[in-house]
Amino acid sequence: MDAFLLQVLNGLDKGGAYALIALGLTLVFGTLGVVNFAHGALFMLGAFCAVTLQSLLTLERVTLDPEKLTAWGTPMEIRTPYIVEWFGDFGMTLIDWSVPLAILLAVPIMLLLGVVMERGLIRHFYKRLHADQILVTFGLAIVVQEIVKAQFGANPIPQPAPALFAGSADIGLWLGFAENAVVYPWWRIIYLLFAGVVITSVFAFLQFTTFGMVVRAGMADRETVGLLGIDIDRRFTIVFGMAAVVAGLAGVMYTPVLSPDYHMGMDFLVLSFVVVVVGGMGSLGGAVAAGFLLGILQSFASMNEVKSLLPGIDQVVIYLIAVVVLLVRPRGLFGRKGVMES
Repeated sequence: MDAFLLQVLNGLDKGGAYALIALGLTLVFGTLGVVNFAHGALFMLGAFCAVTLQSLLTLERVTLDPEKLTAWGTPMEIRTPYIVEWFGDFGMTLIDWSVPLAILLAVPIMLLLGVVMERGLIRHFYKRLHADQILVTFGLAIVVQEIVKAQFGANPIPQPAPALFAGSADIGLWLGFAENAVVYPWWRIIYLLFAGVVITSVFAFLQFTTFGMVVRAGMADRETVGLLGIDIDRRFTIVFGMAAVVAGLAGVMYTPVLSPDYHMGMDFLVLSFVVVVVGGMGSLGGAVAAGFLLGILQSFASMNEVKSLLPGIDQVVIYLIAVVVLLVRPRGLFGRKGVMES
């Protein structure tokens, strides 16, 4: 039971990242009909918003202390972050909480990037073949990836979680098991809760606001909504920006789990696109459900007992599930009739 619970938690944690990225992919496909292979790059850019903020907060003043000498007899360098000089302990707190604070930086930046991407590039490919959309957005993703590599280097950049959440929670004790039977990192629990809040917020926005109702109507019948005098194109641009924000926030909060590097977006994009296809192209609920489902399956497939029976199954289980689902139900688990069935 302990091992089972741990694998479920691992799967939900990983599935939360898949679901958030897949949710943005599905929003874009459902509203604009665009297959956006640059969405993984938005996840990566969100992660590097956290890296950028930490770099800014840790800018240092370097002074020499003649009373303290190094092993070579030279004065020792004393490095003090400017923000600590200015704000003291509060400055140290800001540095410690740089990852959550990066959300404040990521939201406007990702929204702006999403709007610029949609207005400057994506809008010209609405009526083009999906193959054209994939090629141009995949090319854009590679360009963004190389820019990040040139700016930040090729090596992963660790981002520590706040000290308050640096340890592990004794989940087994909460559920009545023996002490330390099931311990799980606090930040992974925080990420799972964060994913739940973001997903719930997106669904509530689309379900209970006038803007969201118009968007859902436009997803079902864009021409009719346009004939009613509603500027659906402007609303869809905002939706694209919102999808970019969701991907960026997913990247920001995932940095303590996986140190950001220039190719992390592409790694998650492929898996998340499989999640979208399994859940059903254009189905928001399907994207979320498939994200968590495939995350859990991948977690169980990574157990040593399973890998000893089926070596390498953890690397291909998601793709095997996708093949089975598409053979039986080409439109995906929750896909609309006629989508991906021709």
